Amino acid sequence: MDFEKISPEDFGRSLKGIGLNLLVRDVQAEAAFLTRLFGMGVHRLSKDFAIMTYGEQLFQLHADQTYGSNPLLSLLPEAGPRGAGIEIRLYESDPDGVAALAAADDQATILQPPTDKPHGLRECYVLCPNGYAWVASRRL
Repeated sequence: MDFEKISPEDFGRSLKGIGLNLLVRDVQAEAAFLTRLFGMGVHRLSKDFAIMTYGEQLFQLHADQTYGSNPLLSLLPEAGPRGAGIEIRLYESDPDGVAALAAADDQATILQPPTDKPHGLRECYVLCPNGYAWVASRRL
């Protein structure tokens, strides 16, 4: 699928399975953050929207203002972090490499440094400026 040329209608009809759509204050800043730390692909980037790719997985970023008539918008905090209680796990990201990038990135907050977990993964929790927990994970 050519993400740069597909119409919004055809893109919407192509989605299947489970979808992830993150509401963010600044789409371009969030896309840049995810590209810096995780090497994600960015498509159709605008101030309102982006299609993000991580390997063969895709998800969407939407700016708050695109949800003007959606009731979800009224639940978002005006300031401070969002996303409490959700972990966005990236199973093919090197926790140690991501931690090094995050430590040098003034937009990142390392919530938990790389740690070997009893469930067989090495993980590093990083909060983005919107407060979502991105978990770089690799099998031990």
